[in-house]
Amino acid sequence: MQRHTRRIATALSAVAASLLVSLPLTAAPAQAATHDPVVFVHGLSSDASSWDDWIADFEADGYAPSELDAFSYDWSKSNATTAQQLATEVKNVLARTGASKVDLVVHSMGALSSRYYLKNLGGTSYVDDFVSVAGVNHGTSVASWCAWLYTSCKEMQQGSSFLTALNSGDETPGAVSYASYWSDCDSAVVPNSSALLSGATNVDAGCISHTDMNNDPGVYQQVRNFIG
Repeated sequence: MQRHTRRIATALSAVAASLLVSLPLTAAPAQAATHDPVVFVHGLSSDASSWDDWIADFEADGYAPSELDAFSYDWSKSNATTAQQLATEVKNVLARTGASKVDLVVHSMGALSSRYYLKNLGGTSYVDDFVSVAGVNHGTSVASWCAWLYTSCKEMQQGSSFLTALNSGDETPGAVSYASYWSDCDSAVVPNSSALLSGATNVDAGCISHTDMNNDPGVYQQVRNFIG
């Protein structure tokens, strides 16, 4: 009888073991995102590749590639049109990463569409930190050379209706943390003080060319520290 009982117990153990092997293992819960994803916005006559150096720097500092999104758009269109596309881009990044907010890091004219998104399209609900690098926040006299060709460039002219509306009232709306890094010898943002934003952390990065501002290692480190 004992031998029979042992045989039954052995058989039951074998069945249980086979069931355990065949049952799917429960996946471990996904680890919470370490950082807010960063969405990079380029400027006039540029593209997403202008961020290659900083993306490599962010990855070296521990960001996952999935947390770094270089947004591409048709820079000849109105900045209001680009802002609508940016709103979709941000929502896609949040859906893909599971994060609740992104950080926006923008260069030159990219500041205009990004700020339009924040001010007029509900972007303040989805953005934690906003960083303008050599942003044409209050326009530039240099825009006169291309204003007759491109709507976006016309909007960059000082005193344009687009800029007047964008800068009316609060220039840094919502609970977003704002910073603006500018150069005191930027030949594309004239006057250089146009880059400053009321209510933001405004930082004179020194004498750095316009095109070098968003791949300069020193500016990168300050931006990295700001967005934490």
